[in-house]
Amino acid sequence: MAKNVTPRSSDFSQWYLDVIRAAELADYAPVRGCMVIRPTGYALWESIQRHFDEAFKETGHVNAYFPLLIPNSFLEREAQHVEGFAPECAVVTHAGGDELEEPLVVRPTSETVIGHMYSKWVQSWRDLPILINQWCNVMRWEKRPRLFLRTSEFLWQEGHTAHATREEAMEETLRMLGVYETIMKDVLALPVVTGEKSEGERFPGADNTFTCEAMMSDRKALQAGTSHFLGQNFAKAFDIRFQDRDGEVKYAWTTSWGVSTRLIGAIIMTHSDDDGLILPPRVAPVKVALLPISTDQDLISSSLEPKAMELKAAIEDRIGPRTVALDRQYHLRPSDRFFSHLQKGVPLRIELGQKELENRTVRLVCRDNGERIDVPMEGAPERVAEVLNQIQARLYDRALKFRRDNTHRVSSIEEFKEVMESKGGFVEAHFAGTPEDERAIKEATGATVRCFPSGDRSVGRCFYTGREGRLAIFAKAY
Repeated sequence: MAKNVTPRSSDFSQWYLDVIRAAELADYAPVRGCMVIRPTGYALWESIQRHFDEAFKETGHVNAYFPLLIPNSFLEREAQHVEGFAPECAVVTHAGGDELEEPLVVRPTSETVIGHMYSKWVQSWRDLPILINQWCNVMRWEKRPRLFLRTSEFLWQEGHTAHATREEAMEETLRMLGVYETIMKDVLALPVVTGEKSEGERFPGADNTFTCEAMMSDRKALQAGTSHFLGQNFAKAFDIRFQDRDGEVKYAWTTSWGVSTRLIGAIIMTHSDDDGLILPPRVAPVKVALLPISTDQDLISSSLEPKAMELKAAIEDRIGPRTVALDRQYHLRPSDRFFSHLQKGVPLRIELGQKELENRTVRLVCRDNGERIDVPMEGAPERVAEVLNQIQARLYDRALKFRRDNTHRVSSIEEFKEVMESKGGFVEAHFAGTPEDERAIKEATGATVRCFPSGDRSVGRCFYTGREGRLAIFAKAY
């Protein structure tokens, strides 16, 4: 099996696409900007989805579904919202052979239609809070598509909540940011930085946007998830009002928050190498590939496969059902069998041959560093669980070290430009600029404000304006 992945050092963009192709995650669709998610990629999305969905339900949220098509007039009710999304919208003007009385927008996000429905469902303070999430697809017409990172149609979840008070809505916004951060760090092994977006990077129609920012292995930033405090903007646009305990009629306070299939891109660009995909064990759909190895078919059928089936059952009892793949590709050379699982990012390979059978051992091979470990069969399930946890920790620690090693502090625009040109990565600097200043910095350097990091309330002299400002993180981003 020939090596089929371009080295990262020679062409990062092609490397990324080669990893996706070799791992059979996705392919281009006939419509420009759209993608087909292949079974391996969809299994990974299902795993990501499952972790988030369980966390949402643990925090009291329930799932629902809202329509794909939205009346164009809905978008026009919230001025900032329509201005932000109008260039990306796909619009339906004809259906059933007739021109529609009102154009319908294929949802770029669902704040408007959900706001409309909440206005029907909310009458009293007793109806609040509403804590709803939906898993769906959205359409944002993408001019420069890239698989998983930016496609015209993509899959995501969008949470939408309504509350009686500002304090409750802000608490919800930050709680869901924390849920995102926990899963990204603990499951996806992404050492994200959380913080508040600048005015220029804020979600259209939000009072505040909070974000999880990850550093990719080319030192660019990727916005991995966002949580928005919408204030009363959409409540006023869609008349979400309720009678409070004091008898007064008030507008609700709303939030929205979302992550998407771009998290698959984040995993690829954070952890993978020049051989192909590397998946953190906690999110990998298949955590272990178990390979009986022999050229003797009688030995395979009489001894190796029965022992492999026994091991598979014991290991799955320890780490979960359907997590071990038994490889029966006996028509391939062992090296090609190894390579097929390696390129698909399976965290751990178990080799079982005649020698191991005689010694009552198995060989474990780690995807992340190639380490080979011979362990007794009797203790294999426990040892497999330990090694998977070690792989998970190593991937997170490696990514965290990379982010820290490529984060730089500057205090002047000259230093800023020099670091961006020579090093890249995250640049920390105090900032007190306007959206116009942000645009000027982006035009000059290609970098944007990724966030004002959480937990850092320090102030200092702005590197661009000279005024007193908050600590910000800048980076070039996807």
